[in-house]
Amino acid sequence: MKVKRFFAQTMAEALKQVSEQMGPDAVILSNRRVDGGVEIVTALDYDENMARQRLGNQAEEATNGSRLAEMQADQHRRLEDELSRSRDRIREVREKRASQGASYAGSFAAIQEEVSGGFGDIEPLPQAPREAYSDELAQMRAEISSLRDMMQGRRPQPEPEVSATTAVQQRLAERLQEFGLGSDLAGSISRRHKAGRLEDGWKQSLKILCTGVRTSRMEWLDEGGAYALVGPTGSGKTTTIGKLAARYVLKHGSDSVALVTTDRYRVAAHEQLFVFGRILNVPVRVVDESHSLDDILDELSDRHLVLIDTAGLTSADKGYQEQLAELARSHHNIKTHLVVSATSQPRIMKSVWHCYKMANLAGCVMTKIDEALTLGESLGFVMETGLPVAYYTDGQKIPEDLHHAEAVPLVRLAVDRLKTLQQQQAVAEGA
Repeated sequence: MKVKRFFAQTMAEALKQVSEQMGPDAVILSNRRVDGGVEIVTALDYDENMARQRLGNQAEEATNGSRLAEMQADQHRRLEDELSRSRDRIREVREKRASQGASYAGSFAAIQEEVSGGFGDIEPLPQAPREAYSDELAQMRAEISSLRDMMQGRRPQPEPEVSATTAVQQRLAERLQEFGLGSDLAGSISRRHKAGRLEDGWKQSLKILCTGVRTSRMEWLDEGGAYALVGPTGSGKTTTIGKLAARYVLKHGSDSVALVTTDRYRVAAHEQLFVFGRILNVPVRVVDESHSLDDILDELSDRHLVLIDTAGLTSADKGYQEQLAELARSHHNIKTHLVVSATSQPRIMKSVWHCYKMANLAGCVMTKIDEALTLGESLGFVMETGLPVAYYTDGQKIPEDLHHAEAVPLVRLAVDRLKTLQQQQAVAEGA
């Protein structure tokens, strides 16, 4: 796993550096505002299991994938800062010895070889007498060796622990996996149940899920603003926008809402959005070569709610970077939400999240809840990524099948779905 930090004045410039130096497969671990611009920490070949191994005991604090990525980025920043301080010390010694005109090269040459081997190119070090600087060189050698081990992910092997998994915890983990959670998350939750009956552990686990699933407090229709939906083709972005617009028109009228699409990559891609616009008497604008996203949003600044539909592109598509950069560099406060189908496999959900993470996701919308056998996969996804759920949809009716997300009803719905599945399986086995 290769981790690298980028600095730029704007988010668009930072994303361009990531694209040029790391390629389309880079994963954004964190992004934040710093003095003079923004900072992005990225990784290639990112693996959560490897990240947990590198973090050691600290990884226990990471309750979801988003928190784990932030901790990995923080560790990388600390190591780079330590490395910078080591470089400064080496440079100070170099300047000090250069002023004295020393001629000894042995010890410093050895140190230079170690530094270059671990951290890349560093300026050649000067020559210095062994007697005068042997203690300092030994200390620097130890520090650099330690830093190199940490940067390469080598950690002391922990002492083997005796497994404390009880039979009840094992059964609880199996039930959570039947619920739809992944094995790692199911095991983590089940181990919190120290003692007691299985049913007590099940109730405790459901409370943990209710706490771990974040939702949006305010409804977009009341809060207002510009909201963009991103996600793969077929996830339900356009239909969800139609439901949101229809609900808004029924509640507030059509004078203060507008629809925008950035999909100019596919033939007739925006026709469905225009149909919604004609039915609801709502203006629909298309971003193209003549009309940028910011220009259109400037014109629609008097609208209380603007819903932005996007093209369902993957990282392999030509317009993928262009579309995400367009959202990221906008001077308008666009709240970008990922649309994820509840029928997708957990690995596909996670892959989609990695694909669109650089769009500064503010949350997500879960679609096709009615078509999923179990909902634990969706709940596990939002717990691991930390994305707040704004809405979920459970049918094609507009706007009836759109619901503002709340954690407790979602978990209750997932429990009911599990019971229905178990009843169907029992009937099938009896037949």
